[in-house]
Amino acid sequence: MKNVNYSREHIAYLKKQKRKKIIILLSRVLILVAILGIWELCAQLEIVDPFITSSPSRVAVTIGDLYKEGKLFYHIGITLMETLAGFAIAVVLGYAVAIVLWASDSVRKIMEPYIVVLNSLPKIALGPLIIIWIGTGYEAIIFMTVFVAVIVCIMNMLAGFIEVDKTKLLLMRSMGASKAMTLRKLIMPASLPALMNTLKVAVGLAWIGSIMGEYIVSKAGLGYLIVYGGQVFKLDLVMTATFILCVLAGGMYGVISLIEKFVNKH
Repeated sequence: MKNVNYSREHIAYLKKQKRKKIIILLSRVLILVAILGIWELCAQLEIVDPFITSSPSRVAVTIGDLYKEGKLFYHIGITLMETLAGFAIAVVLGYAVAIVLWASDSVRKIMEPYIVVLNSLPKIALGPLIIIWIGTGYEAIIFMTVFVAVIVCIMNMLAGFIEVDKTKLLLMRSMGASKAMTLRKLIMPASLPALMNTLKVAVGLAWIGSIMGEYIVSKAGLGYLIVYGGQVFKLDLVMTATFILCVLAGGMYGVISLIEKFVNKH
């Protein structure tokens, strides 16, 4: 990029935007450092009971112990696999169902109350049924992840499809475009922002679903460590697993944000 290709005002604007991004990034880092610092300080000064709240230093020690025992990446890998599988299935299925609902007003009006009811169901309460239906393996946890995330994916994507500019839709119809062509040439490209937002929402829901599934039925994974740590009062283990979950969820969100930036540039 050569400055001679841009006006002075545009160069100043780009520099301002760059400074803004740096400030936002530094602010995020400083907030994280402040939270960890206050947490550690409160534990060291016993302002709060470190047995109950743990501390960053104790979390670091627990992570080291899990690594030495060969359990750290084993448990992370299992939860990550379940979450990614459930996330992918929920997004693809939600997108496909949203297309069907967009394509037919009658089907959408018939199915809308059922979708709302399904979304309002207490998923954790259905855990025993899921075990009976699917079993006690990874499939049950992945099913729970999909169940938690898919309805929101459907609703978000359907809203994105419906909000496409009506004038452009009328133009496509006046030119004799079929539903399939309208979907491919207009709806899908125009609803990319809705897809990116759906992916961001689905990230959080996928982690919630996988941990809920591990609460109900699991022999390994970060959710299992949380349950086990709570049962035997190893609260350092509980906080460590929770901290790792936050890091993984943040990393997954970061990947989606990078994809969004790439999509917006093209």
